[in-house]
Amino acid sequence: MTETLFPAEPRLWTQDGFVEDDPWTIVTDEETVVDGNAKQVLPLATYLELDGASRTRAVGVLLGPADDVMDLEPFLDRLDLIAVTFPAFNDGRAFSQASLLRSRLGYQGDVRATGDVLIDQVPLMLRCGVTSFAVTNPTALKRLAEGQLPGIDAYYQPAAAPAKSAGKYSWRRAPGAAA
Repeated sequence: MTETLFPAEPRLWTQDGFVEDDPWTIVTDEETVVDGNAKQVLPLATYLELDGASRTRAVGVLLGPADDVMDLEPFLDRLDLIAVTFPAFNDGRAFSQASLLRSRLGYQGDVRATGDVLIDQVPLMLRCGVTSFAVTNPTALKRLAEGQLPGIDAYYQPAAAPAKSAGKYSWRRAPGAAA
């Protein structure tokens, strides 16, 4: 008997805990159907091909690691969800995408981490502006269920989500901070 390493479906986690009734469905290229009654997350290329009437708040965007975040700039006010993909633990391009969405483009909606979401990286994803996590990793699921989110005490750079403790180095280089 073989045991499944990852659950069939990811579990959605936010800082408030696990979400049981996620209305969003990630749609692959082969099955793209924009259904007005369902909230669908489409790959960036598919989203950009939609006509204006199909670009509603019921449609989110899935950014692949090589996708350019700036392509979404004209549409950010129409998007409630942008998912960024972590294809492997050592591919950090989605950290940059999330950070750019928050700091440069001012995106206020949900930024969701998908793919290889590891418990050690969740605090860093939060600092980059990720607000929800589609988690399949068994260790991450267990630790999140137990409320054991690893902490990082000191930060040396500003981020989309400010450091919780005052007096650390991140305030020194924050935009608009006195030198």
